[in-house]
Amino acid sequence: MDHKPGTPGAHEMGDPVSAVDTAGALFFTGWAVAMWAAVAVLAYANRGPVRPWLYRTAVGLIGLGVVGQIGHFQEHVAQAIYWIANPYSPAWMTPWANSFAQGMGQVDTSKPALGMELLHLVGNLIFLAGLVGIVQITRRVSGGLKSRKWARMGVWMQGIHGVEHLVLTVSVALGASRAIGLSTWFGAIEPGVALSTYRVWWHFVANLVGTAILGFAMLHLWREKRIVKAAYLLEPDNGLLHVTGEGIREDVPQEPVLASKK
Repeated sequence: MDHKPGTPGAHEMGDPVSAVDTAGALFFTGWAVAMWAAVAVLAYANRGPVRPWLYRTAVGLIGLGVVGQIGHFQEHVAQAIYWIANPYSPAWMTPWANSFAQGMGQVDTSKPALGMELLHLVGNLIFLAGLVGIVQITRRVSGGLKSRKWARMGVWMQGIHGVEHLVLTVSVALGASRAIGLSTWFGAIEPGVALSTYRVWWHFVANLVGTAILGFAMLHLWREKRIVKAAYLLEPDNGLLHVTGEGIREDVPQEPVLASKK
């Protein structure tokens, strides 16, 4: 996506990369790496006996995903608002997004668009990890929890969106003259107003739908939190799990010592 030089939040070509740009890029990348490390730990540990720290880890993972997506979505909202005010101008990014992109672009300074593509790829990976966290935290409850259904829908949608960003990033990294993906009609749209307009609104709509799905998943998770906590032995049963089609999954091992505690 072309970005207008000289507008607020845009770096001029050849601007030096500051320490803040570098630190921001490292922080954002580390955020995503930490979240996916947590996903791997949860996916493995959830196959064993129930342990309270699994619940707390999943809650933290979900929280980071929500915070990350709020920041990610506001960037797309800001871009859409800028387009409405300046429909014939090159696409715009917020100052903080430009800073992150500038820092990430250091991996190959010969490709000016690479930093921006990496930024959006990492942002989508953070969002996806948060949705996976909801799937993981509800894993020990059998039956059709609405939060799990919405989260799984989000994982599928965001997974496809993530692949789109991966393809865009890889195409630029490999030297394509323009990013190749669904949001560029696989490079068929010439750089200019048409391309920036299409990309701005394509990604805005994709994130609007994805954020709505996350919102519904979180709403239902809040309503079902006592059932979920009971599955981790953090909430007395008191009949909570005696809901049609719902209960603690019998195929997941329970910790004998913890299971005996009331």
